[in-house]
Amino acid sequence: MIDVASDPTRTANLWRSVFLAALTVGVLLKLWLAWRQQRHVMAHRPAVPAAFADTISLQAHQKAADYTVAQSRFGMVELLYGTVLLLGWTVLGGLQTLHGYSQQWFTSPMLQQLALLAGFTLVNELLGLPFGWWRTFRLEARFGFNTTTLALWLTDLLKNLVLVAAIGLPLAMLILWLMQQTGAVWWLWAWGAWVAFGLLMMVIYPTWIAPLFNRFQPLDNPELVQRVTALMQRCGFAAKGLYVMDGSRRSAHANAYFTGLGRSKRVVFFDTLLNKLQPGEVDAVLAHELGHFKLWHIPQRMLGTFALSLLGFALLGWLYQQPWFYAGLGIRQAQTPHAALALLLFMLASSVFTVFASPFMAASSRKHEFEADAFATRYAAADDLSSALLKLYTDNASTLTPDPVYVRFYYSHPPASERLARLQAA
Repeated sequence: MIDVASDPTRTANLWRSVFLAALTVGVLLKLWLAWRQQRHVMAHRPAVPAAFADTISLQAHQKAADYTVAQSRFGMVELLYGTVLLLGWTVLGGLQTLHGYSQQWFTSPMLQQLALLAGFTLVNELLGLPFGWWRTFRLEARFGFNTTTLALWLTDLLKNLVLVAAIGLPLAMLILWLMQQTGAVWWLWAWGAWVAFGLLMMVIYPTWIAPLFNRFQPLDNPELVQRVTALMQRCGFAAKGLYVMDGSRRSAHANAYFTGLGRSKRVVFFDTLLNKLQPGEVDAVLAHELGHFKLWHIPQRMLGTFALSLLGFALLGWLYQQPWFYAGLGIRQAQTPHAALALLLFMLASSVFTVFASPFMAASSRKHEFEADAFATRYAAADDLSSALLKLYTDNASTLTPDPVYVRFYYSHPPASERLARLQAA
C-alpha cells in the first residue's frame, strides 16, 4: 500500500503540475479560438460573401451565422463545465471516492474494478444529461433542426446504456484480465483485443446495432436505384444494399454515409437528404463518398488510428506501473498497479494532451475531402456536387465565413469558399 497524501513524491507533484499546465493552456486556447470564430462570423453577418451572392439568401446566411455563434457559445460553457468535471474526477479526488465505494460494495477484485468503470460511466453520463437536453431541445429547436421528442430522446439514452453494459462490460473484463494475467507485454495483447473489437463492430453495427435506433428501408425509387447502381459499377464499388434511414425522426439535418466492412458494406441515405437533392446531386454526393473508399482514405484512417492506439497502449503499459501516475492525479492509498484506475486516469489525462494534435488531424482530413471531391468530378458533374454542397450548407446552417485560424485547428472538411472554388475550377 502507498500513502502519497502523507508522503508525496517529487515526481507526482511534477506530473500534477504538467497536467494542470497542459489543461490550462488547452482550455485557454479553445476559448481563444471560439472567441475568434464568433467575432469573425459576426463581422461578416451583414452581407452574403460575393462568391455566394447569387445562390445564398441573406436570411439563410444570417441564420447560419447566428447558429454558428450559438453553438460556439454553448460549446464554451460545455468546455468550462467539462474542465471542472475533469478536475473533480482527478486532482480533487472524484475517482478516489468512487474507488473507495467499489471496494466497500464488492469483495472480488474483478467486480471492484468493473464497478469502478461502470460507476464512472454512469455518473459521467448523468452529469452530462442537462447539456445534451439543452442542445437538443433548446439550441437545435431554436433553429428549427430538432424533430425528436422527449420520449424518443430518453429511449435513446436507455438503449445506449444497455448497449454499453452489454458490449462494454465484457470488453472491459477482457482488457482487465489481460492487464493482470499476460505479464509485461499485456498492452500488446490488449491492443490486439481492442483492434479486433473495432473491426468486429464495423461488421455487426450496420446489421444489428444501428437498426435499434433507426429504421432502414431499401431505397424504393427505381430511377434513383438505377442511377446509383450504375455509378457504383463505374467506380468499381460493391455494397450489400442501398438504404434510406429515417433521420427526420430526430433532426432536420441531412447526410449520407457508407458503413460496414467487407460484405456488410451498405450505402445509407438520410430521408432528409433525398427530399432536398436532385438525382444528379445525389450522384455527386455518393461519388464523393465513393472516393473515400476508392482512394483508400478509410483504410488509411483505420491504420492511423490503430497505430496511434498502439502507441497509447504502450504508454499506458509503462504508466500502469508508476505510482506517481496515480498519485499525481488524486489517487491516495491505492494498491498499485491498478488496472481500472490506470485505464480511467489515462483516458482522462490523454484528452488534455491530444488536443494539441487537432490541427494535424484536421489538416489530413481536409486533404482527403479535397481528394474525394476531385474523384467525384470524374464520375459526376462538378456543378451537381457544387449545388448539392450549397444546399447542404444552407439546410444545415453551416457558416460560409469561418475564422481561418479556427478552420485550421478544427475543421475536418474544407470551408465552403475553398471547396467550391476548387470545384468551379474543375
